[in-house]
Order: sequence, then C-alpha cells, then structure tokens
Amino acid sequence: MEAETLSVGASEPRFGWRHRVTRLAWGVTWALLGSWTQPFHGWRRFLLRLFGAKVGQGVYVAPSARIWYPGNLVLEDFAAIADHADIYCMAQITIGKYAVISKRAHICTGTHDIDGEFFQLMTSPIVIGDYAWITADAFVGPGVIVGEGAVLGTHGVTVKNLKPWTVYAGNPAREIKPRQPFYRSDVPMRGWREPAERSAAAR
Repeated sequence: MEAETLSVGASEPRFGWRHRVTRLAWGVTWALLGSWTQPFHGWRRFLLRLFGAKVGQGVYVAPSARIWYPGNLVLEDFAAIADHADIYCMAQITIGKYAVISKRAHICTGTHDIDGEFFQLMTSPIVIGDYAWITADAFVGPGVIVGEGAVLGTHGVTVKNLKPWTVYAGNPAREIKPRQPFYRSDVPMRGWREPAERSAAAR
C-alpha cells in the first residue's frame, strides 16, 4: 500500500488512516512474530515482503531493527540491516547489493520545513549504493545518495551525497580517503551472516 500523501494545513495529518492502520498492523506483527526470531532469517524476509517491502535473495534484517514502513523499503540481494538500526522510511529507502547498515545506524527520509507556518513535514528518498557501509551509530539524512562502496564512519552524519568508493567520517561527514574496490564480477560473494555454501541459493 502506498502512502496517502494529503494536503496539509494546521491540523491535517500527513498520512491517511489506511496508511496509519497498516503501520500499526506492521508494528504489532514485527513485535509478536519478528522481534524474537534471531535464527529465522527467511521468516523475517517473508514478513517484510508480506507488508510490501521489495526483498532480494540472502537479505539479513536483524530482529531488533526498526523498519518504519516496509512498503517504502527496497533491499537488494544480500543487503544487511544490523541490530537496532532505525530505517525511517517515510519515503523510499533503497539499500543496494551487499550494502551493510550497522548497529544503531539511522537512515532518515523525513525532516520539517523550519520556515513554514505549520512546521510542515517533508520527505525525500535515500539510496544506499551497492557494497556501501553505513557504520555503527551513523546518520544518513533525507535525499542522500550514498555511492557504490562508500563508507560512512562511526557516528558520522551526512546530509549530502557521498562519492563512490570513498571513506567519510565526522559531523558533518568529510572525505577521509579512497576505498579500494574489492569485488570481482566473476567471483560470487557471500552475504553478511549467511554461510558461504548457502549464499547462492538463499531466499
């Protein structure tokens, strides 16, 4: 179900009631059927797909991760979301192949118009490129494109695009050094926390 975006005045909600009910159902479902299922990676992938997420093969999502609205989430093959990561997908968040979102990282598509009369909510999609790594406690803001293979260091904060195969750190994030591309197209990789012998067939 797509988000119902409404025209917003002083008291009008940003999202319609059907969207809110779906989010409530998702929260209850994840709490009861997903949050305690550490060994059952496939089951959590199933729950995410059931609520509209696009989930590739071999994806890992930790049971303690917070997914605001699965309908706005795209997880490419072997993407990983670690413990207590906050995926605040008010707009679409795309996490590329083999990309890793580490513990307590915050990927946030929402902000507010600080000059607007009603402090209007604004959203903008985020793309985390293939092989990128958002490390522990880092923050990626609305509208950011994290290039392929880029790294945002621990506690780093970015509200601007990150160049491919480049390491960033700090608040605001600054470029530290290039990162050497490490993959070969002719050699299959394994997924994060997925046994190598199961990678090719994981669903």
